[in-house]
Amino acid sequence: MRFSRLFGRTLREDPTEAEIISHKLLQRAGFIKPLASGIYTQLPLGWRVSKKIMDIFRAEMDALGCQEMAMPVINPAEIWKQTGRWDSVGSALVRWKDRNERDMALAMTHEEALSDILKTELESYKQLPILVYHIQTKVRDEPRPRGGLIRVREFIMKDAYSVHADQADIDRFYPDMVQAYRNIYRRCTLNFVEVEADSGMMGGNASHEFMVLSENGEDTVFISSDGKYAANAERAEFDKGAPQAEELRPIEEVFTPNCKTIEQVASFLGVPQTRTVKAVFYVAENEKQDFIFAVIRGDLPVNEVKLGNALGGVRFRVATEEEIVAVGAVPGYATPIGLKKDLGNGRKLIIVADDSAVNFPNLVSGANKPEYHLKNTNAGRDYQPDIVTDIALAQDGDKCVGSDATFVLHRGIEVGHCFKLGKRYSQPMGLTFLDENGKAQVPIMGSYGIGVGRLMAAVVEQHHDDSGIIWPESIAPFDVHLVSLAKKADDEVGQQAEMLYEEMQAAGIDVLFDDRKESPGVKFSDADLIGVPWRITVSDRSLKNGGVEIKRRRESDRQIMAVDEVVDFLIDQLWG
Repeated sequence: MRFSRLFGRTLREDPTEAEIISHKLLQRAGFIKPLASGIYTQLPLGWRVSKKIMDIFRAEMDALGCQEMAMPVINPAEIWKQTGRWDSVGSALVRWKDRNERDMALAMTHEEALSDILKTELESYKQLPILVYHIQTKVRDEPRPRGGLIRVREFIMKDAYSVHADQADIDRFYPDMVQAYRNIYRRCTLNFVEVEADSGMMGGNASHEFMVLSENGEDTVFISSDGKYAANAERAEFDKGAPQAEELRPIEEVFTPNCKTIEQVASFLGVPQTRTVKAVFYVAENEKQDFIFAVIRGDLPVNEVKLGNALGGVRFRVATEEEIVAVGAVPGYATPIGLKKDLGNGRKLIIVADDSAVNFPNLVSGANKPEYHLKNTNAGRDYQPDIVTDIALAQDGDKCVGSDATFVLHRGIEVGHCFKLGKRYSQPMGLTFLDENGKAQVPIMGSYGIGVGRLMAAVVEQHHDDSGIIWPESIAPFDVHLVSLAKKADDEVGQQAEMLYEEMQAAGIDVLFDDRKESPGVKFSDADLIGVPWRITVSDRSLKNGGVEIKRRRESDRQIMAVDEVVDFLIDQLWG
């Protein structure tokens, strides 16, 4: 490819809207161009990288025996309604009515579509396991697109699906898929961590998330100080300590003037914050709008993802002061003690208690009375939680369960997710097969997703310097960046550069030939910015010194090599 014919141009300055390094460099180097917020065109350079990433996807999926297919991005609403995600996903799902007034959606993932196909294609256990994948455009109406390709509204994703006769079979296959994902990241020269993750809107009973550590990441990752445990913030479990044995004491109401915060109450009463409980209020976004009263030890924040899981995936919002007062609680001084659970018209008050608020005795809580708190409150004796579970958000420095290691907080970019879905989609879709005894069974499913653009951005986050991108050879847009510093197209420099260009192409080397009439400074700056692994420079000086200058993008050393040795050298470096 001649640079003079390359569609897309480099920029000297960072785009004003770019926040993180991959966004700045990919746009400056002419790989992507924004169309609207969270919507990007991949220009020829970007598409070349994407195609190489997709080739790696295909190689690893094919090696597992997965078959490539293509499912439509336009889905009828009926299949999403069957699984309940038409309502539970929320506004991220792009919906519209077609000309016949039928509800339609743009798929953000394809569990429903595949399940619908399987209803007619799957008959017998002899067909299982089924392993398929596709590389398809996905659409999500993200409320806050950011970071260039990190969080977008339209993107390309490789999503694979497995269908199994039983749990034992997916347990056998799942590690193979996880290993394939490791292979993908290593082939892209990415440093990554595997973390325990929450399944979120996908559902299912287990999932693994792959994270690239980056200070520009939008996800929180906790890695134990001994390196033996990693989990994202939504899933991380930590040691909350064990209470000392003590008898339950009677409740005592105490005057606590101007003490609305846990810190103020603990200081006033001379107790540690670990001996207090706090209330956090939400309203369920269901038909009845149940009131959710979360109770947690005073020193711990609520993890809303864990809370949502405890409530069976019900969506909720923060309650207003008026709504808190309406159920009989007093903002800043609330307690579940004495509140009615039946709010009338089928509406309920649901008390969800973190295990810390139940395991620790004689805690200080609000009194549902301004300026007053209660000492020695105890769950089970003084109020009955409807749900007791872990709803606490881990924090930097928390102690790991079962060891002396502590959590170290990192920022990360999610670059892949593997899910054991169980029967989350197959059951509501009415999907069955006949087992060896001729009895109908519901299959077990798995889902495995990885985004092309986000992976590209993650590579740039880890592979760059002050001058630009440093592409790994496996996914670089070109193998070689050939720079001609000819003063005239037909002088010796120009002729040698043209000859090298033709020889490289004949040898199968993918080369970007900078034949533009630009200054050496501009050409070298663009070469560093674009980040092709090898740069070959033909100039008067290099020819006088015996050949051409060869430089590896990730190294500072340069060498002069005879022109007739260059192609063999590159072949050895690229494929030897």
